[in-house]
Amino acid sequence: MFDNISPYTLLTEIAEGIMHYYVSFMDGQAIPRETEVSRPIYLEFLRFVKRERNLRRSDERHIEQSDLTDETLYARAAATPKSVEDVVFDSLRNEYLHQVVAELPEIQRRRFILYHEFGLTYDQIAEMEGCTFQAVAKSVKAAEGTIKKLFE
Repeated sequence: MFDNISPYTLLTEIAEGIMHYYVSFMDGQAIPRETEVSRPIYLEFLRFVKRERNLRRSDERHIEQSDLTDETLYARAAATPKSVEDVVFDSLRNEYLHQVVAELPEIQRRRFILYHEFGLTYDQIAEMEGCTFQAVAKSVKAAEGTIKKLFE
């Protein structure tokens, strides 16, 4: 039986109590051929088939890694990595933001952090602090305005 991965197929047959070894292949005109070979030649073909199969499996396991270059990894990234300059700029901006927030009046700072960092709504903050929705909204908007001015 010929398969398209290996150019030949190995067969064994017992006839009259004697083991016969065959190699099947397609010749140059695509005609299937089968020839009987000796046991040592059959065993050498068998070793070759096993080596080829192991090499093919090894190639299949490692083919993905061989194509992984910096360019392909960058193209595959779900989120493209930031440049060093962008990372440094973001870090400095965040540090400055923390300084500015720390300088806000206590009520504005607390409400700004609850709203932006913890994701609470104006109603939830108002309920926590025992004040009105409008008071919380005014404090958060005032804090945002102060921060915007300092970042311009």
